[in-house]
Amino acid sequence: MPPAGVAPAVDQALAELVEGEKAWAGMSLAERRRLLERVHELTVSHAAEWVDAAIGIKGLDRNSPLVGEEWISGPYPVATGTAALSASLAALEAGRSPLDGVSFGAAPGGRTAVKVLPAGVYDKLLLSGFSAEVWLEPGVDADTARRQAGLAQLDPARTNGVGVVLGAGNITSIAPLDTLYELIAHNRVVALKLNPITDPLLPVLSKVLEPLIEVGAVRLLTGGADVGAYLVRHELVDHVHMTGSALTHDAIVWGPGEEGVRRKAAGEPVLDKQITSELGGVSPTIVLPGRWSRADIEFQAEHVATQRLHNGGYNCIAAQVVVLSSRWAQRDEFLEALRGAVDRAPARAAYYPGSAARVESATQTYPDAQRLGPEGGRVLVTDPDDRKPLLQTEYFAPVLGVIDVDADGAEFAIRAIEVANDQFVGTLGINIIAHPATISEFGERFDSMLEGLRYGTIAVNAWTGVGYLTANATWGAFPGHTLDDVQSGIGVVHNALLIDSPERTVVRGPFRPSPRSLMHGEFAISPKPPWFVDNRTAATTGRLLTGFAGAPAWSKLPAIFASALRG
Repeated sequence: MPPAGVAPAVDQALAELVEGEKAWAGMSLAERRRLLERVHELTVSHAAEWVDAAIGIKGLDRNSPLVGEEWISGPYPVATGTAALSASLAALEAGRSPLDGVSFGAAPGGRTAVKVLPAGVYDKLLLSGFSAEVWLEPGVDADTARRQAGLAQLDPARTNGVGVVLGAGNITSIAPLDTLYELIAHNRVVALKLNPITDPLLPVLSKVLEPLIEVGAVRLLTGGADVGAYLVRHELVDHVHMTGSALTHDAIVWGPGEEGVRRKAAGEPVLDKQITSELGGVSPTIVLPGRWSRADIEFQAEHVATQRLHNGGYNCIAAQVVVLSSRWAQRDEFLEALRGAVDRAPARAAYYPGSAARVESATQTYPDAQRLGPEGGRVLVTDPDDRKPLLQTEYFAPVLGVIDVDADGAEFAIRAIEVANDQFVGTLGINIIAHPATISEFGERFDSMLEGLRYGTIAVNAWTGVGYLTANATWGAFPGHTLDDVQSGIGVVHNALLIDSPERTVVRGPFRPSPRSLMHGEFAISPKPPWFVDNRTAATTGRLLTGFAGAPAWSKLPAIFASALRG
């Protein structure tokens, strides 16, 4: 049971949501759209307060460029997400599909691809060279996709009860985005329980979500695991969505401790309602061998360091293991550059609970690992004899491993895919880094290689975090996981086009930043991305991007470009 006095508060919140569901069911699409538009406005107007709260949670220096992470992974994706969801509701309101006007393409295996980035001329400029597609499940054609897009909003009067969202403790946009997805995609009113780490966000999220709170569609709750346990098992709750670890998922579904293990083995869940989840895992970065310049090596080393160290390494999609070819002539040069990039990355507080213990666990398992960065707080494990702990333990800390595959060319790609699919725990996301000439040499085999990867988001010369930031993309594990083998979770979120039957998102980016991209034939003008951990103007760029997301205008572009170029 929760602490004294908590049960009545939870009971009251859920009773209010039961009544709120009736009001929500009676709202037209236009009324819902206007609520989302108001949330969009409030997100931007309270963005600075949001970022200030995140700075306090994470112990950041207010003058550090790292504050840019909090703009770009906090209010910015909520601003873009609410705008995209509003556009989808506007289409449905007008009797159109959210996919009307969206381009379709072909993906390997006879799949249909929905082109979700760029979504307009502003994307083409601000994210020049980046693109994303949602690959649909085999057998779903474009006409079917158009007809089924809209999900629960195709029948808005038919609501689906009360949902609980258990918020994440790391990225501050996760909880509100998950709440919006439950409300719109599944037509469920939502009790959002914040992770205790993010409780300082309660005041600002209460302001941002106030339009939905006022109509009874959302309630915000705080508390520890005991409150969460009481909430998810409450008789008024119809569905649970969580972001966290597989261990937490199993404790919710099967119960804690030895009794939970027994129940899982016997197939006897204690949770009597459906649950969806996003649970992270051990994310690989596969580096295809090729002939790289020194500048390429330095940039991609910084890229991989960012994939691991963004938000201090406390990301469900943080790259944990780099897969290299032992036969790559530049393998040692790249590894040395990667070591330097990890070592030089800016210092920051280890704010996430248990981080030090997980770092210590990695060094105990791998005593030959290098300690890098300020006070040796980062760990680099290089091609260990026993790979299993590295590939099966999500350290959720600044721990990065490198493993070798003894192959080259197409054989390396085949074997690296096998390792990624069969030896890594989790299927949330994978990164592929490859020189454009290497991709060209592979030809159609390259897309076939992507088809063979069982991951929910695949990023080619980009970080899968770009998929998270793309409102119209889907975010979640590769489909097919079950309660007793949940891996990276069940279901998707984000998906502002409300696409039915998605299989995965594929993101692509430029191999080089501008101007080197243009000098070598890549039609991309993007400089070093603002999410790179060593970007010097990330805070300014993130703030400007958030303002732009609130009210896009040509007049705002010069300042954004100027800041980005200085990064």
